[in-house]
Amino acid sequence: MKKALIIGSTVLDIIINIEKLPTTTEDCHINSQTMSIGGCAFNVQNIINLFEVPYVFCSPIGTGIYGDYVTSQLKKMGLSPFVRITDQDSGCCYCYVESNGERTFLSYHGAEYTFNPLWLNGINMDDFDQVYICGLEIEESTGNKIISFLNKNRHLQVFFAPGPRFSMIDKEKIDAIFKLSPIVHLNMDEILAFTKASTLEGAVKILYSLTNNLIVITDGENGSYLYDGKNLQHTIGIKADVVDTIGAGDSHIGAFMASRKLGYSYIKSLEIANQVSTKVVEIKGSLLPSHVFNQIIPKLKS
Repeated sequence: MKKALIIGSTVLDIIINIEKLPTTTEDCHINSQTMSIGGCAFNVQNIINLFEVPYVFCSPIGTGIYGDYVTSQLKKMGLSPFVRITDQDSGCCYCYVESNGERTFLSYHGAEYTFNPLWLNGINMDDFDQVYICGLEIEESTGNKIISFLNKNRHLQVFFAPGPRFSMIDKEKIDAIFKLSPIVHLNMDEILAFTKASTLEGAVKILYSLTNNLIVITDGENGSYLYDGKNLQHTIGIKADVVDTIGAGDSHIGAFMASRKLGYSYIKSLEIANQVSTKVVEIKGSLLPSHVFNQIIPKLKS
């Protein structure tokens, strides 16, 4: 089996539980605060690792208190930084989780969102057939280096998760990625905002005309959708006792990628991804423990 390449960030998540987001000048108390390792790409690789699919995780770690914390947490998991950036601090992500489980992010970006293709020197790209990229890294100044790398490795199927800042990414960068015919993975709000369409049916047609490849849309408890240029297929949602939604989308695309590599059809891969992301929203933070994943293995194979 060929490998998946995961490009992106590993971040310290500071999770702050509140009743609701405060308004300007308001003085609020928080319910609790925890720290956890996270980051979109880290969450994706965690899921792919649980599926025991071979992969390489290209994620830089900077210096400073946040970089040191992330490094220490990786070591506890038996992992080590792919590359350590010695002249730039790592940032962090403040995750505000309201009582309904919805999350809002305030991010301080550092070394973890940078990219240098030299980090991958010595790795044979012919051993890979998938690559994951996130909109956050593309938006950064080194995003063009990721695009250049992908253009030099056109055999890699790109899985692109643009995220909630989709519409804020430079149009030239987005156009360049679309020319790579990526499989785009996003949620309902993101695709409607980017395409400015009033319906999902209209939105997928607009986006497909730009990418000419599969589009995966998640819609929370309403399930998820798959559009192949002709048919818009739907898989039903799974009722969840939501704790928070941090990492839900990341776990979904990670499970979808892993399932495809294991030979499942597109629609079965979507169903599996729904099951995995449901378990993620039922725990605090984004890191799905192996024992929870193992509990749903029989369901994934059914």
